[in-house]
Amino acid sequence: MSSSVQIAPSILSADMAWLGRDLEYVSQADLIHFDVMDGHFTGNLTFGPDILRAVKRNTDLPLDVHMMVSDPDHMVEWFVEAGADMITVHWEASTHLHRTISFIHEHGVRAGVVLNPATPAHVLESIISDLDMVLVMSVNPGFGGQRFIPGALAKIKAVKRLAEQAGAAPLIEVDGGISANNIEEVVAAGADVIVAGSAIFGATDPAAEIERMRSLGNAVKAGHIQA
Repeated sequence: MSSSVQIAPSILSADMAWLGRDLEYVSQADLIHFDVMDGHFTGNLTFGPDILRAVKRNTDLPLDVHMMVSDPDHMVEWFVEAGADMITVHWEASTHLHRTISFIHEHGVRAGVVLNPATPAHVLESIISDLDMVLVMSVNPGFGGQRFIPGALAKIKAVKRLAEQAGAAPLIEVDGGISANNIEEVVAAGADVIVAGSAIFGATDPAAEIERMRSLGNAVKAGHIQA
């Protein structure tokens, strides 16, 4: 394993009344994870492009936009214009996935694909070489605070194998139920980017929790810990 583990706090777990403060709390993270839900693809409704603009004004960190929406082609341009640095769309919701990924890239934004827990890794075989990131959901999308689904570990490994076979190197991001208690096994499976919401924003000291999780993950990456 190489490179460092990246920690991406999910503002789904932040206090929206004190968003600027909470962004300051996590300013030493690597990315800010921004969940877009339309109330159709999932049973929840979250943030639009105006909130993304507000986040961008209050942080220098790259903005990692996860689009949990039924029609990403209809909405993706809004988030490109609002300042997204990375946009991931769900394989399950994308009718013309290659076109969507190409559109994002043409606008100078990195692009990735998300897999729900029941979606196998092999569906990415024809697109993985075009991706900057693959996001493996380790919970069913829609709400924070869920428990990690253990079967995600095998899928992370499968995505990594598929990428290596294709000569590709997308970042592998994992989202859902990850904390200091299980980050080592997630990184050992092949994760590069760890999304954490309640584990960070629910901590007494979010900054210290980010450093703790990063240190645990990097120890696995460096081969110092066999998780």
